[in-house]
Amino acid sequence: MEARFLLAVAVSLAGWWCSLAFGWAPEQDQSVRVPAGWSHVDRVAPLDELVLTFAIRQQNVEHLVKLVGRVSDPDSPQYGKYLSLEELRTLVQPSHLTLNTVHKWLGAYGIKVCKTISTLDFLECVMPASTAERLLPGAQFHRYVSGQRSAVRSPVPYTLPEELAEHIDFVGGLHRFPAERKVVTRASGKEEAAVQYQQRRAAFHLGVTPSVIRKRYNLTDRDIGALPNNSQACAQFLEQYFHPADLAEFMKLFASSFGHRSRVDQVVGHQGLGKAGLEASLDVEYIMSAGANISTWVFSNAGRHESQEPFLAWLLLLSNMSSVPWVHSVSYGDDEDSLSRAYMERLNVEFMKAAVRGLTVLFASGDAGAGCRKLAGGSHTFRPSFPASSPYVTTVGGTAFRNPFQVTWEVTDYISGGGFSNVFFMPDYQAAAVRNFLRSAPKLPPRSYYNSSGRAYPDLAALSDNYWVVTNRIPLPWVSGTSASTPVVGGIMALINDRRLQKGLPPLGFLNPVLYKLQEKGPTAAFYDVTQGCHLSCLDAAVEGQGFCAGPSWDPVSGWGTPNFPQLLKALLNL
Repeated sequence: MEARFLLAVAVSLAGWWCSLAFGWAPEQDQSVRVPAGWSHVDRVAPLDELVLTFAIRQQNVEHLVKLVGRVSDPDSPQYGKYLSLEELRTLVQPSHLTLNTVHKWLGAYGIKVCKTISTLDFLECVMPASTAERLLPGAQFHRYVSGQRSAVRSPVPYTLPEELAEHIDFVGGLHRFPAERKVVTRASGKEEAAVQYQQRRAAFHLGVTPSVIRKRYNLTDRDIGALPNNSQACAQFLEQYFHPADLAEFMKLFASSFGHRSRVDQVVGHQGLGKAGLEASLDVEYIMSAGANISTWVFSNAGRHESQEPFLAWLLLLSNMSSVPWVHSVSYGDDEDSLSRAYMERLNVEFMKAAVRGLTVLFASGDAGAGCRKLAGGSHTFRPSFPASSPYVTTVGGTAFRNPFQVTWEVTDYISGGGFSNVFFMPDYQAAAVRNFLRSAPKLPPRSYYNSSGRAYPDLAALSDNYWVVTNRIPLPWVSGTSASTPVVGGIMALINDRRLQKGLPPLGFLNPVLYKLQEKGPTAAFYDVTQGCHLSCLDAAVEGQGFCAGPSWDPVSGWGTPNFPQLLKALLNL
């Protein structure tokens, strides 16, 4: 059966090359490889319903780029003067010609069940599979399964009519499988005696808890949220859900020493009733304990239809809500080389849209160090991750205590993702810091392994090693990954927003121009500089499993280092 499927795909690919003579392939560089863990089931029936997402070309993107710089630069007179969703729509909504052309094209195929978003630059349309295959020549929809999950995707690229090349960026729901990102569990078991012992001994610990984070980053019991109009959020994907009972138990065990909330205020999307996911539990518990007493939302984006892309669905939600939390923590990523340039460039525009609205969007840097990719001919190169490599998000790396049982100084976590984008140029805001690293690092990997002119990440870091999490009512120790550090930084930034809002200042918005400018003015106490440790990479003779190493100031393993809350707060209140 598998051989027949592969033959059918080969025939379809030949047909796709023929269709290129009459059309345009917006994502011909998109990987159509089926990821490990997914198995082919069958061809989708002609009348099976699909949901496809059309990314419609926006206007004024060049102006949007400049506006991001102005509202995010603390030296600009426009700093903090963010746009409302309505103002953003006026700026970027597609032209009448583009909208009319796209709707006319869809209507010619009888596609009428479509919904748009506030900025009018995405369309989600429902149609039978047979119609989708006629609409997008080359596409051929098949069903795949991984455990309890199923997805409908095309193992063959699609094409569009040439006349749509200036009107559509890409079509979602054809190729990208939900990215699998799991937290690292270095031990397991229910160890309540260890929890109780840890609560009695502040300096000695048997794993990271909220009290350990507060001690290390100098948050006092008084550093909690106070404003009802401040909020923070995390996003969960892949049928990952948190359980309210786990959150309540976690706060009871670990948050008794400071004011906090034990309930999520709003869930946007579908909240499942099955087993809690470890990553979802981790996200919610640590953004709510770091950003204590701050209203918290959870965006639950499972992709309720087999042909939907959960991450894309989350972006559409952000662009369709006039009131959203100021800080968003997201533990999601994919290899840059597995994604089309059209897709990544359009998502960059979506991150810019968030920036001009004053949203702080944080992404985990990943848990594969510098990554590794084998090239044709057998050589290797590092493998950057997206959206961590986007110039318009703030990327969070990971650290570990030098002494794993004491609250001391930090070294790099060897799994902490970091490196240089192969797609996006280095933004101006970080050029000086990165040049300084490349010039002063005592040892660098061979230049063939990375693009030294690309966007470098992460931007900052936090502890990512040996966390306690409550999931399915069981306290689990030794949970690790940048999926842990990212919500911690998110909560800390939400606390700083709280203080800024109390003083009548705008929220922080896109952080990177501020962070780099703050540090480049001279050494500050706002961050603990992480100067020891390296992360992992390719296991070959040239680099022997070692990627980049931490050093003074910025580096591509820990960024600027980890937050020293009182000093960081002071610096960000004085902007």
